[in-house]
Amino acid sequence: MRTIGVIGLGHMGRGMALSLRRRGFDVMGYDPAPAAREASAADGIEIVDGPSVLWRACGAVVLSLPNPEVVEAVLLGPDGPLQGARPGLLVIDTSTSDPAVTRRIASALTPAGIDLVDAPVSGGPKGAHAATLTMVIGGSERAVARAEPVLAAMSATRVHVGDVGAGHVTKLANNLLCAAHLITAAEAVRMAKEAGVDPERLLAGINAGSGRSGVTQVNFPTWVLNGAFDSGFTMKLMRKDVRLAESLIGALGLDLPLSGEAARLWRDSAEIPDDADFNAIVTLQLDPNA
Repeated sequence: MRTIGVIGLGHMGRGMALSLRRRGFDVMGYDPAPAAREASAADGIEIVDGPSVLWRACGAVVLSLPNPEVVEAVLLGPDGPLQGARPGLLVIDTSTSDPAVTRRIASALTPAGIDLVDAPVSGGPKGAHAATLTMVIGGSERAVARAEPVLAAMSATRVHVGDVGAGHVTKLANNLLCAAHLITAAEAVRMAKEAGVDPERLLAGINAGSGRSGVTQVNFPTWVLNGAFDSGFTMKLMRKDVRLAESLIGALGLDLPLSGEAARLWRDSAEIPDDADFNAIVTLQLDPNA
C-alpha cells in the first residue's frame, strides 16, 4: 500500500498529503477547487481529474472534507468507490463528521470489501504539515491495523477509541468541550481582570491548578492574549462541529443543559464572521484590543 490518495486539498488535506509524501508514499490528490489543486501540484502532489481515479489506483484514500454531506456524496455518490474500487480499498476519513452518517457509509462499503476508518484530527494546519496531529480513531481492529502506517505518517498521537463512528463521537465531544472552555475561560479572565488581576498571571495560576484546560494552556497564550487569532481553524468550522454535537445529543434524547447553553452562545455569535478565527468567540466577553 504505497500509493495513497487524498481527497480535499485545503489547508489540512494538503498538509497531510505532504506529510505522506515525505514518509515515502506515492501521493495522488483531488480537490474541486482549482486553487487547491494548483497549490498542491506546485508542491509535487500528482493531481487527478476526479475521485474515481483514486479508488482504482490507490490502496488507501484519505478524506479531508468540510462536512458530513460532502463525505457522503463522495463515498456513496455516482463517482464513489462502489463503482469499481481497487479490491481491498481502505478509506480513512479525517474530517469531523456525523457518526450516524459514518456508520451508514461503512454499512454500505463493507459488503464490497472496502474498509472505512474514521480518524478525525486535532492540531490545525501546522500539525498537518508537520505530521504532529492527534487522531481519535474509529474502526475494527483489523482495519485500524491496516491503516496504521498511513496514520503514523500524518500524526504524532493516535488513540483507537472504538468501532466505526467512535472516532467522530470522540472528536465531537472534544470540540464541544473546547467550544465551551473558550467561553468559560473568557468569562474567568474578564472576572479576574475586573478584580484587578493581570490575565497572563491569572492563567499562570490557573494552569498550575485544577481549572486548567487546553484552552488556558494553549489557545489563550498562543492566539488570544497576543491578539494573533490565527490558529487556522475558523468560526464556521467550529460552529459546524458544535451543531453536530448538539444534534448528537438530541438524537440520543439527552438533557445536557451546560452543553445546550454553550451551543446557544455559539449559535448567537453571528456578529463574528464565519471566516474569523474560532478563538474570536472570546470577544463576546473580552475586547481583543484592550
